[in-house]
This record gives sequence, structure tokens and C-alpha cells, in this order.
Amino acid sequence: MTSSESIVLASASPRRSELMALTGLACRVVPADICEDVLPGEDPAEHVMRLSREKAQAVAEMDLPGHFFVGADTVVVLDGRIMGKPADENQAFKMLSSLSGRSHQVITGIAVLDARSGDCRCQAVTTDVLFKALTEQEINAYIATGCPMDKAGAYAIQGGAVHFIRSISGSYTNVIGLPMTELYELLQSMGAAVQSPSGGRHDHC
Repeated sequence: MTSSESIVLASASPRRSELMALTGLACRVVPADICEDVLPGEDPAEHVMRLSREKAQAVAEMDLPGHFFVGADTVVVLDGRIMGKPADENQAFKMLSSLSGRSHQVITGIAVLDARSGDCRCQAVTTDVLFKALTEQEINAYIATGCPMDKAGAYAIQGGAVHFIRSISGSYTNVIGLPMTELYELLQSMGAAVQSPSGGRHDHC
């Protein structure tokens, strides 16, 4: 286990902090406020690694207690192009219709910054996700829940869109927003004292 003063998660996502807690990575959560625009010529993997690094650095510069600062950014990619968050219901419908019956990629960049040494290591993790063919009724029913409006690609795997997904190739937690195996390994490689939770009964076993 880790001390909550040791790891700082630079993210406003409740899903990421929940994943950290489920895997025994105690952390302090401090959202980062940075510009998330895609730079000219930047491919999706480069984009998420840059943003994850900038998030970790931005929070580390707040001079908060902490040793390892973790940043993450996730995008949904279809035909090589990043799909953002829908601006309205019409855009959400178009996004989900374009994903219907097709495979796309979820790419998450993770960065770990050691505030004591200045070492920062980044990685991009890709998961292939195949949607079943969706009916207009299914898409409209999901949009009516309000869930797509703040999600990249207009869906969340852990929400009402779970039955849209035919198959996943790669990390499941990556699709939620934080590839935990890769993050664990990255923290370990940088000397963080992390270990699997043990002892007692856990509700999520």
C-alpha cells in the first residue's frame, strides 16, 4: 500500500480515483487545469502523453505535499482521428452512430513525475473496442440518460453503454480511463512502494 501523501492524482475524474482506490493505490486527488487542444501534426498517442505529462507537472508546481504525481488523459479514436466530447445531443447521436458496428481505439496516456528527482516517465496504452450494430432507439435511449454528454466518444463502458460493446482487445481499465497494470508497473519502476492490497475482506473482491 502507499501513503496518500506519497501519490497525487492530477485528475478530476471520479472514475480514475475509484480505480486507484480499488487497486490499493492511496492517493490525494488534485485536478489539473490545462489547455487540452490538439497541436498541429500531433497524433493521438503523442497527444495523450503530452497532456498527461502537463497535468502531472501542473499539479506538482502547486508545491503540494507528494512524491509521485500521476497525470492521465484518454481519447477515443476512430479512423485515426480523435473524437472529443459531444457538444449537444445531435453530436452525441452522430458520434455513437459512427461507432456502431465498428472497431475503434481508446488510448490513454499516463505520466508519473517524481517531484524529488524531476524524473518524468510517460506511456500510451491502446485498447481496441468493437461496438455491436446500434439501433436509433438504443442510441436515443442512451442519450436520454445524459451519460454521453461529458464523455469522449459519447460513451462510458462502466455506464449504460456497457451492452453496446461486442468485444475488447487490451486493457479494460484503460477504457474506463486509467490502465492500472501499466500504471502500477510505471510506479514500481520509479521506486514507488506499491504492492497489491492484502488482508481483510474487501467489498470488490
